[in-house]
Formats: sequence, structure tokens, C-alpha cells
Amino acid sequence: MQTLLHTADSRGHASHGWLNSYHTFSFAGYNNPQRMHFGVLRVLNDDTVAAGNGFGTHPHDNMEIISIPLEGTLEHKDSAGNHGIIRSGDVQVMSAGTGIAHSEKNHSHTEQVKFLQIWVFPNKRNVPSRYDQQTFRAEDRHNQFQQVLSPNPDDAGVWIHQDAWFHLADFDAGFEAEYQVKKPGNGVYVFVLEGDATVAGQALHRRDGFGVWDTTSFTVQGDSNTRLLLMEVPMDL
Repeated sequence: MQTLLHTADSRGHASHGWLNSYHTFSFAGYNNPQRMHFGVLRVLNDDTVAAGNGFGTHPHDNMEIISIPLEGTLEHKDSAGNHGIIRSGDVQVMSAGTGIAHSEKNHSHTEQVKFLQIWVFPNKRNVPSRYDQQTFRAEDRHNQFQQVLSPNPDDAGVWIHQDAWFHLADFDAGFEAEYQVKKPGNGVYVFVLEGDATVAGQALHRRDGFGVWDTTSFTVQGDSNTRLLLMEVPMDL
């Protein structure tokens, strides 16, 4: 088993007044050659957007883009005519494929929105662009791994063009479970959303990230009431 620890305070940071963003991997003005990606996981941004503000229309291509709101409401519009509002409990995915332009804005004019923006390299280039979102029940991740993303349109959760599986989990203090890697050669990047946990023997705290690979399984324990996002991805680009 190999592991990699990224503490919360080691992330890149950008504050633009309307946007407060923490970058686990190199992004925009944060360029760290040691923090370019974890396998095909390219971007993990922890964003807070002020009320009434957001990202104007901008293009993407050949990237799988996942948005997970943590607090507040996020509004999406794109050049394919899709328009959606996503909230805490929702997961949104956009396959940029051959090219798409979109905007992401705080839907509220009175409250901030917090969300994760995640980019994953696809396993197929120049696919038709696609948009989807789903809502997931909080009770279905209590002391268990709740699958919210997979490579299979017929499986639980949204899907992307990559052999990746994402899970959310809300663990009580002292609860422990074994995560089984879905595909040989994949690694898992664990991101602590809230609380404290021990993953594969490593103590983690709020907003720490921890990569695990070259293993078929590992233990996850809540050291306090904790919320986790586990992102299983291929390690080879």
C-alpha cells in the first residue's frame, strides 16, 4: 500500500473578494509541480462564493466536471441549453467532451454558497457534451459508503467517462468500515469534509486529503462524527 497526505493548510489559496478558493492540486495562480494530480483526478477546488456572484460563462473541453454543493444553492447554465439549481445533497456532472461553455453562480442574493468543483480526465476524448444531476438521501450514507458516481449509466449515482467511483459517507465517532477498491490499479483520494477520521492508519482532520493506492482495501474510521468524500480513480493517465 502506498499513501500520500495533503493537509488542509498545505493547499493553494486564492481570495478574490467574491470568491474564496482552496486548491488541492495546481490550478490558476497556484502552480505546484508536486501537486498536479492524483491519477486522473486533476482538480479538487473547495470554493465559497459570495451572495449574488459567480463564475461567468467560460469554455471547457475533454474533461469530466463534477460539482458537489456543501451549503447554499448553485445555479448552472450552459451552451447546450441546460439550466439547473443544485443544493446540498445533490451531485452534478458535466461531460465537456467536444466542447461546452457554462456559468456557475450563487443562486442566492443573500447567502453564500460552498461547493466542491472536481475535474477528472476522461477515458474517451471528443464525446458529445452531457449534463446530469441527482439528489441523494443523507440517511443512505449514515455509517455506510453511499455511491454517488460511477462509470456505468445503469449503476447508482451519476456517471462519467472514466473508471471512477465516488462515495459519500457520514460516520459516527468510533464507527469503522472497510473500503473495497472497485477496479485493480485504481487509487482512492479521501477528502475529509467535516470532523476527524483515521484512514489506513493515518489520522485526518477537516479538509485534509489522503491518497491510497497499490491495495485492494483499507479501513476508514470516524474519530468524531465525520463526513467524507472518497474518490476512486485510475492511477494511470
